[in-house]
Amino acid sequence: MNHVLHFMFGIFGNATAAFLFLSPTITFWRVIKSKSTEQFSGIPYVMTLLNCLLSAWYGLPFVSENNLLVVTINGAGAGLEFIYVLIFIYHAPKKEKIKVLALFCFVLAVFSAVALVSVLALHGTGRKVFCGVVAAVFSVAMYASPLSIMRMVIKTKSVEFMPFFLSLFVFLCGTSWFVYGILGRDAFIAVPNGFGCTLGTLQLILYSIYRKNKGSKETKKPTANGTVEMGPEKPPHQEKQENIQVPRDEQV
Repeated sequence: MNHVLHFMFGIFGNATAAFLFLSPTITFWRVIKSKSTEQFSGIPYVMTLLNCLLSAWYGLPFVSENNLLVVTINGAGAGLEFIYVLIFIYHAPKKEKIKVLALFCFVLAVFSAVALVSVLALHGTGRKVFCGVVAAVFSVAMYASPLSIMRMVIKTKSVEFMPFFLSLFVFLCGTSWFVYGILGRDAFIAVPNGFGCTLGTLQLILYSIYRKNKGSKETKKPTANGTVEMGPEKPPHQEKQENIQVPRDEQV
């Protein structure tokens, strides 16, 4: 029974994580159409790529047992994030292109170092612990990324900045993998996803508190880190003269 539940929560975790990994496609479709990255940041996608690579590596049979479902979703996530990063680098201005490309090379170097050390220098439990700790640290970092948006929600008392369905799927994804880790007695999966479950719960609580608030009549502009910045609404004639449309990043 435990094995069946473990498998079922892994499948559910794959489905919810897939939604999170696919959510930036709207943003990148806009980037491709406009042939510009605007004010969007490529850093979250590069760091998520590293998280996916490390988590997929941890799930491999020679590192940890019975974690094939961890490999499938994080392998797919790594593929998607790799595509996002390449699109961003291609369309980014020169300065941003160099910065993101340097970080991308750093991420590949870190993953290669972890993989080589785990294969050549470690065995058995030592290999699992080393890879598990590294993967858990970057999983926590990925889940912590919406904290700035939560702060903005509290500051503005408006949920315009925190889409409900993305908050819901953060909660569902974190919860499903947390239970998966508990059933599999794997602290390296349970602990970071327990953090994700808690963070998702807090987002839903914030949404329930401020969901009736429509916010102020101010325009929203994406900042360099992908969050949303408030600004005074421009007069219609000025807006028409500038004729500028700034897309809003859909990522959480």
